[in-house]
Amino acid sequence: MSYSKLLSNCCQTKSLIPGLQTHAHITRIGLSNDTILRNHLVNLYSKCGAFGYARKLIDECPEPDLVSWSALVSGYARNGFGKEALLAFRKMHLLGLRCNEFTLPSVLKACSITKGLMLGRQVHGLVMVTGFELDVFVASTLVVMYAKCGALEDSRRLFDLMPERNVVSWNALFSCYVQSDIFEEALGLFREMILRGIRPDEYSLSCILNACTGMGDINQGKRIHGDLIKRGYDSDPYSANALVDMYAKGGDLQDSMAVFEGIGKPDIVSWNAIIAGCVLHEYHDWALKLLRQMKNSGTCPNMFTLSSALKACAGLGLEKLGRQLHSVLLNMNIKSDPFVSVGLIDMYCKSGLLEEAKAVYWLMPQKDLVALNAMISGLSQNGEEIEALYLCSDMYKEGIGLNETTMCAILNSTASLRAVNICKQVHALSVKSGLQSDVYVSNSLIDSYGKCENVEDACKVFEECPFGDLASFTSMIASYAQCGKGEEALKLYIKMQDMELKPDPFVCSSLLNACANLSAYEQGKQIHVHILKFGFMSDGFAGNSLVNMYAKCGSVDDAGRAFSEIRDRGIVSWSAMISGLAQHGHGKEALNLFTEMLKNGISPNHVTLVSVLYACNHAGLVTEAKKYFKSMKESFGIEQTQEHYACMIDLLGRAGKLDEAMDLVNKMPFEANASVWGALLGAARIHKNIELGRRASEMLFTLQPEKSGTHVLLANIYASNGMWEHVAKVRRRMKESNVKKEPGMSWMEVKDKVHTFIVGDRSHSRSGEIYAKLDELRDLMNKAGYVPMVEIDLHDVEESEKELLLFHHSEKLAVAFGLIATPPGAPIRIKKNLRVCLDCHTAFKFICKIVSREIVVRDVNRFHHFRDGSCSCGDYW
Repeated sequence: MSYSKLLSNCCQTKSLIPGLQTHAHITRIGLSNDTILRNHLVNLYSKCGAFGYARKLIDECPEPDLVSWSALVSGYARNGFGKEALLAFRKMHLLGLRCNEFTLPSVLKACSITKGLMLGRQVHGLVMVTGFELDVFVASTLVVMYAKCGALEDSRRLFDLMPERNVVSWNALFSCYVQSDIFEEALGLFREMILRGIRPDEYSLSCILNACTGMGDINQGKRIHGDLIKRGYDSDPYSANALVDMYAKGGDLQDSMAVFEGIGKPDIVSWNAIIAGCVLHEYHDWALKLLRQMKNSGTCPNMFTLSSALKACAGLGLEKLGRQLHSVLLNMNIKSDPFVSVGLIDMYCKSGLLEEAKAVYWLMPQKDLVALNAMISGLSQNGEEIEALYLCSDMYKEGIGLNETTMCAILNSTASLRAVNICKQVHALSVKSGLQSDVYVSNSLIDSYGKCENVEDACKVFEECPFGDLASFTSMIASYAQCGKGEEALKLYIKMQDMELKPDPFVCSSLLNACANLSAYEQGKQIHVHILKFGFMSDGFAGNSLVNMYAKCGSVDDAGRAFSEIRDRGIVSWSAMISGLAQHGHGKEALNLFTEMLKNGISPNHVTLVSVLYACNHAGLVTEAKKYFKSMKESFGIEQTQEHYACMIDLLGRAGKLDEAMDLVNKMPFEANASVWGALLGAARIHKNIELGRRASEMLFTLQPEKSGTHVLLANIYASNGMWEHVAKVRRRMKESNVKKEPGMSWMEVKDKVHTFIVGDRSHSRSGEIYAKLDELRDLMNKAGYVPMVEIDLHDVEESEKELLLFHHSEKLAVAFGLIATPPGAPIRIKKNLRVCLDCHTAFKFICKIVSREIVVRDVNRFHHFRDGSCSCGDYW
């Protein structure tokens, strides 16, 4: 075999050691000055990356040689040393060597590597001067150079001017479009290539598969897969890996696995594609199983594999395995790699190990924005919102900057903290940086303002949002619902329907909460219909919201049916139903349901136990309440809060056990709040206890000086004891303190319209009919034995006028309207902003029996169901 042939073989196989031995032999026999052999050696050393040897041979050459210099430039470019390739080209050019069609593509490739568009244009000029613009290979490399330097328009223009285009030319252009994430344009070029009769090769097809992956178009990807099989390229490793990646990212893991298993010897790219696909679609256990198979096959994982594995550990909460992978990464000596560090931060944060996450973050030699975002998100998710905000502020000052992800993470923290001032600062920063136009940032701003109860600014962001997509409508509807603006939430939902946007379960849940707060029973039923229509009944949020809505709209039977249809009942489901039963006076049923919940293995939380105590309270079950209150810590591990104490004190006070109630106040581990003193003031009113009423009211005057209810209840206590001088003093105090009594207001919904009433109101369009119905009812009630309770009216007027004022209370007007505006036999559902008065409560027991109708009244405390002359509260409210 000749030396030339031997060196060519070494070059093809990149066999450096045999090449060095051949070089030594050539030198020993005196052939080192042979030009052909020297060119072979330069080519060999360049391809093997031994540039020192290659350059030494060139420098020792007495005459500059184009072949040797071209081989050196090509070697640098092939190995990614763009800068070195261009320096070698400059030296070669200074020596007067003229480039040929083999040198120019290497120089252009070096320009692509260094993104040297200006130099690339100069080389393009050289191509034109030397006449190589007609060479297909040179022209194709020019197309790639312009594309990779960001000049896609120039790239396409040059491509269109090429007189001859082969598959390499087409591949060059659409591969650049794929790498620039311009997938649809790439697919269009591919189709054009097929129409022009150019037969695609395996590179064309694998490249277009990547475009399908980028677009998420799995159907088009399947068609390309069929083309690969038809042309016999399906065994090509690049195409097979592209198929695995396309199916995995498209969510078709079965087909991805089928292609993967058909690869004879999967390489690291194959393994990474299938493992990453499993993690992407949260099949974390599959990913870790594949990792074990990969190690058993002898393929060593790299940092990309382990990064996916860390995400799987985070998803499954496998803290121990995550630590082991961290150790493997340390042994691989790639601990400082930012990609890996972010994976570790994410894994530790999701495992609740914030100290370990912070240690990884602070040990990073260079902290980038991705790592900062991971750390801020982790802190926020673990309840460390304040630290997240401080970290973001510090890193921003150090010049790391921020992006959409940072903004969303910060706004999540401000929403949790309800820090409206910080939210406004972040809003200003988003406008300044141009990030407010991002849909995720806009929606996060709406959500944060909503949770900070600043619905006005949330609305401004929504109105300025150019997208008007489901996410923005969802955020705004949720904000309205959270801030008690249920009517606006329902109006916005109508607008959303007009835009033909299909709701999701979260929108429906927010709308149901809005209906619950409004007691809008009819609208709530309509939302229920939409939930059934769109198939959201299996969604936990929607199911729980249905129970809550029906309970708060006065239909505990509908709430029970909705509860029975929830498949997987969690603590929220049970708590909502227990609370609903309690609100409607079904205390014993609420306790029975609580017992059933415990039998089902569901542990209560503090909200559930508030509902249990509330049920005991409104059913007068003192013994049961004491048992649950005392056993909270030992039975359920729940510390008693102000809410639990307030419930117990209210219950004891209502039951007339005032000394026990005060004793419990004195034993509380914290200062009594307004709820506790309010409960005592209510008890004092019921039992006409002047001393307790005075003490409770004085505490409330300090805690809630703006509340008119305290003055009214104290005046009621004095009035019930005939102390009219003290009643006058309370009124003077209200006037001097500029405290205005909240007017009693009642409303009801008829045919999707809300009708509102206040005492003595004659503004309603059917006012004449309403008062005529009231006069008719008064005659019937008087015959049945009704006696007006004039003693509860605090006005200093004649008794006959007091009777008239009592009979024109807002809730009685609403009932009269309900009788003339709703079908015979239909329940009358009324809402009141204050506690229903004692006289109205008594009157409704007479009316419901006279007209044979159920009257449901929701006041500020609870629901009253009046049927057959009695109320569900048992006169205990």
